Amino acid sequence: MTTPPIRWGILGTGRIAGVFAEGLKAQHDAKLVAVGSRTAASAQRFADKYAVPRVHASYADLAHDPEVDAIYVATPHPGHMEETLRCIDAGKAVLCEKPFAINTAQAQIMIEAAQAANVPLMEAMWTRFLPAVRKAVELIESGAIGELRMIQSDFGFRTNVNPKGRLFDLNYGGGGLLDVGVYCVSLSVMLLGAVNSVAGLADIGSTGVDEQGAAVMRFHGGKLAYFSTGVRTTTPMEATIIGTEGSIRINSPWFVAKSLTVIANGKTETIEVPFEGNGYHYEAAEIGRLIRENRVESDIMPWSDTIHTMQAMDRIREQWGLRYPME
Repeated sequence: MTTPPIRWGILGTGRIAGVFAEGLKAQHDAKLVAVGSRTAASAQRFADKYAVPRVHASYADLAHDPEVDAIYVATPHPGHMEETLRCIDAGKAVLCEKPFAINTAQAQIMIEAAQAANVPLMEAMWTRFLPAVRKAVELIESGAIGELRMIQSDFGFRTNVNPKGRLFDLNYGGGGLLDVGVYCVSLSVMLLGAVNSVAGLADIGSTGVDEQGAAVMRFHGGKLAYFSTGVRTTTPMEATIIGTEGSIRINSPWFVAKSLTVIANGKTETIEVPFEGNGYHYEAAEIGRLIRENRVESDIMPWSDTIHTMQAMDRIREQWGLRYPME
């Protein structure tokens, strides 16, 4: 018996919404059926480009579309909580783009709402589901590099300062940390758990956002993770996981890696891993699994990890002296 596809709606029509729409094409049991925007014109342009049959001129209309099973929230950071709550209230499974929220308090509200409504909710930390990252986890759990002690990671890119652009606007949660540094923090939390303490520095630019920054996070047992990020500096984009008996490097760019380099027992081995589509369908598949198994929380991207990631970033921003106007 053929299982009907998960019917997806995309809330928002910006760049990341288009990336997700492309990604869904690689997921055989998922179908993009609807899009919602704040204007009819924007929704229609997106629908025309990605062949989306159902077009909504408001986020509320999309949330209440009876032909939609799951919604990908792709609005700018400050809109994540409001739109996620709207979709949960309508009974829709939600995949909310990272960063999950502006801060821990917002994230907690969103998770509590999903718990109360008994609907699936997951942060769209797509890197967790990539074959290279899953292979790294498998190697670590097998003891290939001994006891995990340290993680080095970075994710930064250089773009021109645009005071009117989202990346340089505090009102949109702009800067490197929430946009791309979150990947490094989430990777460390996935492997090491809750952060005990942080130390960091950042270069706050003329518009008030973190143009580049770095932080060290301390975990249970003295384990450490340190990362760099930014929107004005291109970094090597690697992640190295260091154990007592060796290391695993998720090769550059680590967030779309197709290979790992393992150094252990005096040997260096490169492991090639599969990579389908643009990589975004893997997280969509996880939401589909939750829906079909009547579950509300992923064990690969659990709510506790989302909270721990947000807590760490709150602490890092405190070190950096960075606050957003809506806080």
